[in-house]
Amino acid sequence: MPPRTEYSLAIKEAVINALKKGMSQSAVANNFGISQQLISVWYRWYMKTGNLNNKSRSGRPRKTSAREDRIIKKQSVADPQKSARQIRDDLEVNHGVKLHVSTVKRRLVANDLHGRRPSRKPLISSKNKKARLQFAEKFGKWSKADWSKVLWSDESKFNLFSSDGIKYVRRPKNKRNDVRYQVPTVKHGGGNVMVWGCFSRSGVGPLVKIEGKMDRFAYRKILEEHMIPHAKRNMPRNWLFQHDNDPKHSSGHVKELFVKKKIKVLEWPSQSPDVNPIEHLWDELDRRVRVKKCSNVQSFFEALKEEWSKIPQERLAKLVDSMPDRCSAVIKAKGYATSY
Repeated sequence: MPPRTEYSLAIKEAVINALKKGMSQSAVANNFGISQQLISVWYRWYMKTGNLNNKSRSGRPRKTSAREDRIIKKQSVADPQKSARQIRDDLEVNHGVKLHVSTVKRRLVANDLHGRRPSRKPLISSKNKKARLQFAEKFGKWSKADWSKVLWSDESKFNLFSSDGIKYVRRPKNKRNDVRYQVPTVKHGGGNVMVWGCFSRSGVGPLVKIEGKMDRFAYRKILEEHMIPHAKRNMPRNWLFQHDNDPKHSSGHVKELFVKKKIKVLEWPSQSPDVNPIEHLWDELDRRVRVKKCSNVQSFFEALKEEWSKIPQERLAKLVDSMPDRCSAVIKAKGYATSY
């Protein structure tokens, strides 16, 4: 059945005025291109009500009641990972309500409960949550001068061929397989580089390529040959060294070095990459190096070192100066992962 034409109020009024002037319904129908039957309906309605407004329409009956809408919202709020299909199934099994999944989705959207990809954060145990809170409360009031005495460090892996998400090319028709419009892929990432680095508010330290397995012996060697000489040249008096609680970092072999060299280590809560500003520095280094074309692992490492040395001091200062805000965010999140 074809859809009916909805005529405007202005057209209806023009038809009635023509009839009032003495034109016949058939003449008006021919003049306006509207069926005589419809004109007769309009005229009778006008004579009965005195207006030409449409009757109020009920529309399609709503599939859910207010109670069922509340059940849908309550289930999603109680378990944010519950899908619309699971909610639909629960309504059918436990409440005897049969709905389409799309109906459940509409009710959720109406309650501002949209489906989104969840952010990925480390699993934080009760013990780690407590430690994070203690750290944030203890160091949250440190000044910029206090944080400027910290030498931040970490290891990170960079893939030679890394995915930056979906890539697009602009190409003519029927040129899908033309080599000019292809994005090459390499199995297993095409090789990678594992590096150790450190930085402070005043500048970056050495970026060291890690060869082979990174165990406690390799880690102590990096500290002895790279970290300590850099700290002696560049860090102020009473400086602190920061690293996470990786087993090789907290090994007796490494602790012995700290005691021997009288190096103070900043206490650090486990599972806290969001508190460590060097994580953002790794992200920036990855973005910088992606614009370069490197054919092998060695040239890739050289590019990493070059871009590492180019990171502006203002960026380093901004990251370190964010520590009070990071601590506040941990307290606000009650020890759980933050947006950093």
